[in-house]
Amino acid sequence: MNSKNEKVGISIWERFSYGCGDLGCNIIYSAMSSFLLFYYTDYIKVSALTIGTIMLISRVFDGITDLIMGVIVDRTKSNSGKCRPWIIRMAIPFAVAAVLLFSVPEGLGNTAKIIYIFITYNLVSSVIYTAINVPYATLNSLITQDQYERSVLSIFRMILATVGTLIITNLTLPLVQFFGDNASAWTKTFMVFGVLSIFVFLITFTGTKERVQPSKNTKKEKVPFVKGIKLLFKNKYWIMITMTLVLIFINYSLNGGAAVYYAKVILNDANMVGPMNLVASVVQIVAMFFTAFIIKKIGKRNMIIVGSLIYGIGFAMFAFIGSSYSLIMIACAVKGIGNAAISSCMFAIVSDTIEYGEWKTGYRTEGLINSASSFGFKVGNGLGSAMLGWILALGGYAEGAITQNSGAIMSIEALFIYIPVVITVLQVLIMIFYKLDKEYDSVVEDLNEGRGELVYD
Repeated sequence: MNSKNEKVGISIWERFSYGCGDLGCNIIYSAMSSFLLFYYTDYIKVSALTIGTIMLISRVFDGITDLIMGVIVDRTKSNSGKCRPWIIRMAIPFAVAAVLLFSVPEGLGNTAKIIYIFITYNLVSSVIYTAINVPYATLNSLITQDQYERSVLSIFRMILATVGTLIITNLTLPLVQFFGDNASAWTKTFMVFGVLSIFVFLITFTGTKERVQPSKNTKKEKVPFVKGIKLLFKNKYWIMITMTLVLIFINYSLNGGAAVYYAKVILNDANMVGPMNLVASVVQIVAMFFTAFIIKKIGKRNMIIVGSLIYGIGFAMFAFIGSSYSLIMIACAVKGIGNAAISSCMFAIVSDTIEYGEWKTGYRTEGLINSASSFGFKVGNGLGSAMLGWILALGGYAEGAITQNSGAIMSIEALFIYIPVVITVLQVLIMIFYKLDKEYDSVVEDLNEGRGELVYD
């Protein structure tokens, strides 16, 4: 690697500025995970089955646009770098998209509502969110090549992302109630959040710097799309991490989306979702101040394994604690600790697979690797959202009803408790086979010396 890739100390301000990007992204992501299905079913009166199907179909388009955006990032050349220009370009469209998502026009017939939802959901998730989130995810790998610093950046990212989740989960319903507790109140609420997103994206753009350059022996020609995809599947560690991300984000989607139903139906108080998320998020933030030290001791892979086990225990506790407020909060705190361990590592570990791919193939495709991983967690989010809608419908959930039948209750419990436990076990099984933590330093050393496996031809 050239001199630009020497270890550089990253300032607290740059770490904070990088983290602000996911605070902004989470304004839409958390809203889609926690409230969008609830808004569609209980305010717009569209069936959960229909919405779940739309969300799953949309992931096909989303996957295509993610990969396209990855190629675009790899081919972007500007004085601001590869990634930062897209963050500033898409800040205002992102804010507008947040408003459109929660602005289904009143008075539309059911078919017209479905068409509007299909168009806006795909516009937001498949185009606008992709155009800002893929470059943002890639930015981590271009700020530094130091494994530990990437972890620290990821920790700041997730701390600020959690702040974004806190803002959305704790202020959305109060703001909706403040603005009139009707369909238009959701539009006004996300106008407020949209302005906030522009501000934090501006901080990310101005406060970060792209430094990492390809190895001197890395091939410089533009990688054709099909060839780039083939290169990805030469990278076994990228495959493992992407599979793990799919599972992680299925759980995130289920946890976020099912929480409001669990609070409303099982606990008989929809407003409980706020304190539940607050406790989990605050504990997660506090725990993340200690995760950098632990990662340094045990590595990212082991951190994800430990975090997955703790996260699963947090979900399992809900099967035994009933409606006890204090025990519910303890279970949420356990989930927060587990999630702190997972989220501290999951994006930084994707960045590590970039160097392995460069060593393995002779090509450095950080944009494509991050976009394909983005596809993975969006697939996870889409599958989680679809499962939420389908299983609710299968259980006979009645939109807007005061009471629900036993099937609906069982479906909510499965979505919020039992399925997440199974998924965390699968995460652990995959990560057992991940060995890059031990191999990374030798991979980087080889790249610095102009060596690599270069198996692709």
